[in-house]
Amino acid sequence: MASTRSQQELFRFLEDRFACAQACTECARACALRASLVDPRGTEGQEVVRRKGIMCAEVCDATCRVLTEQNDMDEAGMRFQLEWCRTVCLECAWVFDEQPSAEGSAEVCRACARACTEFMATLV
Repeated sequence: MASTRSQQELFRFLEDRFACAQACTECARACALRASLVDPRGTEGQEVVRRKGIMCAEVCDATCRVLTEQNDMDEAGMRFQLEWCRTVCLECAWVFDEQPSAEGSAEVCRACARACTEFMATLV
C-alpha cells in the first residue's frame, strides 16, 4: 500500500510541476507580448511596464526550463526559483493593473503566481 501512495504522490508532484511549467510558459508569452506593445519612446511609466514585462517573461522562461528539463537543482534551489517567479509575476500583475486593456495579461501573471505557490506546497 505504501508504494501505491508513493506512486500517487509522485504523479501529483509531476502533474503540479507540469501545470506550473505550463503557467510559466503562458505568462512568459503574455508578458513578452505586452512588452512589445509598449512604445519604447513613451513615458517613464510605459518604460516600467515594458521592463517589468520583459523581466517577468525571462523569469518565467527560466522557471519553466528548471521545471521541464532534467537538472540537478535541489529542493531549496527549486523553491528559490519558484518564489522568485511568484514574486515577479505578482509585481508584473500590479504594474499591468494600471495599464488600459492589460487585464488579461495581469490575470495570466496571477495564475502563474498561484501555480508556483501550489507547486511549492507539494515540495515537502
